[in-house]
Amino acid sequence: MPNIASILKSEITRIARKEIRAEVEGLKKSVGGYRSEIAGLKRRAQSLEQQVKRLEKSAPKPDAPPSVEEGKAPRFSAKGLAKQRQRLELSADAVGVLVGASGQSVYNWEAGKARPRANHLPAIAALRSLSKKQAAEILAARKIAK
Repeated sequence: MPNIASILKSEITRIARKEIRAEVEGLKKSVGGYRSEIAGLKRRAQSLEQQVKRLEKSAPKPDAPPSVEEGKAPRFSAKGLAKQRQRLELSADAVGVLVGASGQSVYNWEAGKARPRANHLPAIAALRSLSKKQAAEILAARKIAK
């Protein structure tokens, strides 16, 4: 005759497994539902990203702002900018104020380490037609010393 303790232990184990199986089955169903929901959301996000890409490609590009004449963009040379600055007897900071940039940018342009952006080129070209007096007046209006 088997020991009562071993019978009791096996019965408790069987009932515990039965209860755990019922609990785990509900959790498995939830996990399966969550996984399918996540997969659906991923598919939706991917389709939306593809739609955005299609719309970006098909959207008309904004027209570039009209420059000084087609094909006649202002020329730039580092030496030329340095000569203009010397001619006007201005500091790099003052030239920066006139063209809408920082003094450090002007130094970098003159050293050839960088090129000015397209929006600065018309202002740099306008320096060529300025006199010392006009430059001083503009800087005085902006309250900047030489």
